[in-house]
Amino acid sequence: MTTEDGRRGMLGQTLDCVRCDAFELPADFVTYGEPPVFTEATMPDPLRTNHTTRAGVWAKIVVLEGRLRYRVDALDVTRELSPGEAGVVLPEVAHRVEPLGAVQFRVEFYRAP
Repeated sequence: MTTEDGRRGMLGQTLDCVRCDAFELPADFVTYGEPPVFTEATMPDPLRTNHTTRAGVWAKIVVLEGRLRYRVDALDVTRELSPGEAGVVLPEVAHRVEPLGAVQFRVEFYRAP
């Protein structure tokens, strides 16, 4: 909606997010923090179970070596991640990862500038 009345009429409504549907990071978002590199042995247990990011925080799972299974049950999405095939984490959407053998990866966090 492009008018004040139109916007007001949409308050409280669930809207489609084109970027979310495509698992695509917003182009102007910036990374923050220095992400550690995890392996199948060093990854924190919470990454293996459903967890979420905070409101407004997106993330990208970057596999350096090996493979990870990335699951987003609420959206019925399962993807195999490998070098060159990153996984985008949507804000506040439960997800988890599972190592598929030996793996090295990091999680980069993004927010609006």
